[in-house]
Amino acid sequence: MAGPPLVPRRGPGCGSLLLLLPALLVSWAACQAPPVPAAEPPWDGADVRVERRFVPERCPRAVRRGDFVRYHYHGAFPDGTRFDSSYDRGSTFNVFVGKGQLIAGMDKALVGMCVNERRFVKIPPKLAYGSEGVSGVIPPNAVLHFDVLLIDLWNSEDEVQVQTYFKPETCPRTVQVSDFVRYHYNGTFLDGTLFDSSHNRMRTYDTYVGIGWLIPGMDQGLLGMCVGEKRIITIPPFLAYGEEGDGKEIPSQASLVFDVVLLDLHNPKDGITIENQHIPESCERRSQTGDFLRYHYNGTLLDGTLFDSSYSRNRTYDTYVGKGYVIAGMDEGLLGICIGEKRRIIIPPHLGYGEEGRGKIPGSAVLVFDIHVVDFHNPSDSVSITVNYKPSNCTILSKKGDYLKYHYNASLLDGTLLDSTLSLGKTYNIVLGSGQVVVGMDMGLQDMCVGERRTVVIPPHLGYGEDGVVFRVHSSSSQFWQRKTSSRF
Repeated sequence: MAGPPLVPRRGPGCGSLLLLLPALLVSWAACQAPPVPAAEPPWDGADVRVERRFVPERCPRAVRRGDFVRYHYHGAFPDGTRFDSSYDRGSTFNVFVGKGQLIAGMDKALVGMCVNERRFVKIPPKLAYGSEGVSGVIPPNAVLHFDVLLIDLWNSEDEVQVQTYFKPETCPRTVQVSDFVRYHYNGTFLDGTLFDSSHNRMRTYDTYVGIGWLIPGMDQGLLGMCVGEKRIITIPPFLAYGEEGDGKEIPSQASLVFDVVLLDLHNPKDGITIENQHIPESCERRSQTGDFLRYHYNGTLLDGTLFDSSYSRNRTYDTYVGKGYVIAGMDEGLLGICIGEKRRIIIPPHLGYGEEGRGKIPGSAVLVFDIHVVDFHNPSDSVSITVNYKPSNCTILSKKGDYLKYHYNASLLDGTLLDSTLSLGKTYNIVLGSGQVVVGMDMGLQDMCVGERRTVVIPPHLGYGEDGVVFRVHSSSSQFWQRKTSSRF
């Protein structure tokens, strides 16, 4: 009797499932696949065919009839044989569209095109050179293929376009005709190609506006700008370098795009500007020509760039006023100021460091000084004495040779405390007129009663002079002493 078959038995339906699985997978993949676009119908050669091979994301304007365009192209026959190329000549093809300056097919193919768009164009003979062709170049009845890249586009009715993409919150003045400006810029063509940049030279472009020093389009585009403002200024070629270009980087009939940031602005007629920031309630005296001032300052350019600071040196700037020791604008700005006053002085370059500049200050720069006057005096000043309290019984007055014991608080004119005997809990003891104290103190202690209180203000030439005293008194500072005479012998 025959034994059981040697082929193992499969479970029910298993064989059919394995056979069906590949078909199911194919069916599922077909369902998930994206739809296949319908094949483009074959070209019948009756009209121009345009294939848009690259379209930029941003297209602010497209070619219309009557526009002037600059474009590069390769021209070839259907078999790939090239008959012409603007690239080989190293210059774009420049022409008006829709005015019969091109073969009819190219006039149609360029309409609607964006700058930086690339198109592949097929033109039938009847819209190209027809049955005549071009002797030695294009045979009769030739189909032409063009690979076109649009570089530039403008119209004779265009104006300067200004797009402000940053404007500061405060704008005290804007650019007017005859103003002098300092600005940085990147200059590009309409397709984004950079042709010039002041940033690369690390130097601003400095010029007058509206008097013909700039191309007309830039003269227009800068008007109304604030310091710190950023603009994109697009200029058609007839307001730029026109048909000739600049003979260097800018070709004929090129639209120009300038990305500009304005750093500085003034007019040759400007004087200084003073903005009071803090005026003390008590102002017994204001600075005059010939006074010697001690003040702190921060010096910045008009765009806020810091170029100098007395605070960083931890030392005041000390100078005479009105005698030419400082720039003319500062000489003027420091007049009529109180001790303790804070003011902002804005100085145009012709009253500052002029066209040459100095150190970190570029040529033709407006300067902004935020100052705080700490002290001032005049070389003709004498000791100032104010009696705060005098006892009713005051018959014996101090004189030269007397031995005095007194208390004092000593400070600078801005209130900075220098020294105090009260903090030490003991008097200061001297023989009056013996040179044990500065000359001004000898003068201030004369004719005092026991118990009298005085405020004595001593100018530096009667105090510690230009050298000062180490860790006590700044050089050329006036001292303010409040004294009470305790005893006299």
